[in-house]
Amino acid sequence: MTDAVVVGSGPNGLAAAVTLARHGLAVTVLEAAAEPGGGARSGEATLPGLLHDHCSAVHPFGVASPLLRSPDLARHGLAWAWPEVDLAHPLDGGDAAVAVRSVRESARALGPDADAWLRVFAGPSGHFDALAADALRPLLRVPRHPLRLARFGFDAVRPATLLARRWRTDRARALFAGAAAHAFQPLERPLTSAVGLLLLAAAHHRGWPVARGGSGRITDALAARLAELGGRVETGRAVRSLAELRPCPLVLLDVAPGAAADLCGEDLPPRVRRAYRRWRYGPAAFRIDFAVQGGVPWRHEDCRRAGTVHVGGTLEEIAHAERETARGRMPERPFVLVAQQYLADPGRSRGDVHPVYAYAHVPHGYDGDASGPVLGQLERFAPGFRERVLATATVPTPDLPRRNANLVGGDIGTGANTPLQTVLRPRAALDPYATGIPGVYLCSAATPPGAGVHGLCGLHAARSALRHLGIAPVD
Repeated sequence: MTDAVVVGSGPNGLAAAVTLARHGLAVTVLEAAAEPGGGARSGEATLPGLLHDHCSAVHPFGVASPLLRSPDLARHGLAWAWPEVDLAHPLDGGDAAVAVRSVRESARALGPDADAWLRVFAGPSGHFDALAADALRPLLRVPRHPLRLARFGFDAVRPATLLARRWRTDRARALFAGAAAHAFQPLERPLTSAVGLLLLAAAHHRGWPVARGGSGRITDALAARLAELGGRVETGRAVRSLAELRPCPLVLLDVAPGAAADLCGEDLPPRVRRAYRRWRYGPAAFRIDFAVQGGVPWRHEDCRRAGTVHVGGTLEEIAHAERETARGRMPERPFVLVAQQYLADPGRSRGDVHPVYAYAHVPHGYDGDASGPVLGQLERFAPGFRERVLATATVPTPDLPRRNANLVGGDIGTGANTPLQTVLRPRAALDPYATGIPGVYLCSAATPPGAGVHGLCGLHAARSALRHLGIAPVD
């Protein structure tokens, strides 16, 4: 007898399943693909023996998630590994800015902007767990720490370009802009500061680690914990209609809003159906994996020690690139995120050949080849990079939704982080996980708190479902 079905086995779907199973429900997860995991999978991509992450790569919110850092998952093999430098941001002329776990050490490296950096980040990083308890959940709630959230919100609601005026140097401004660019939105828009603030506060609190053995270990640990609790995952099981799942009393959907509307059909209340159909998607990603002899020859030494490198130049250059992608134009110099996971997790390499991960921000639905602009940006800050590349594996934007249906148009965040959608995701409702159909809930990254491998969308959705069943959720 199955008490609950979860459609989709990404981190949120598995997190929801584990949460329900912990409360005594018999849970089955149905996954259309041949293997579970969604955006948290790993494997060979370029040369035999090199371990690449297929989508998610670095996990600042994962290690901050109460679910993913639990001892239960550690027992099933989930371990975190940290590089020497969490984040580096190179600039022309061989300069670079860095963020490490010590907020004071990071501030000192910014010279004349040291005090201003501390004024912005010392508080949020020092009390990150309390801040995250409010910021990484539905915002239409009475906060647990109202004063702390209000102080954070004063800066978070601002456009990133406006908050960046707190700093005078290109280094500090670019370091913040690179983190804010994870919003995949023009940096002149309100609330783009929120993403940069949370990511950098996380860096100064628990760092930006990787999962030892690849992001797929997150999936493995969640699936093993689910099996331990009596649940199961069935792959190759595409679900096209809610009717296929009846009479199961509880259904959680780890799918994009449009897919949820398709699955639920006429069962959805009209206002909910309209909201799901109106859900907007944002700019996309273009992925390239590299096998690199000797690693990336960055000009600045700190970049050679950094797990993550933001490649985009100055604040002004990043802001221009993000505006272009939002307008549907491919920038000549896109913002590129590079991950060097092997620095924290050497077992991913083979000898002196290392796996290097990169993706560029490109327009929604981009059907061109962004390999040239990506390589151009890498050569700009790491001359001689091309000569070290032994093999590549390119994932064009149209391939992303073919591999994971939630990535509509190549949007790896399952929805645009516009001001309205950031606050009211996926619709205006006191319970954003409820679909309006009794017993059916949405738990994908389109729900609060949004994208990232943290499992919190699934956790919160499962707790909402439990409350409606009259079961008090436990931590």
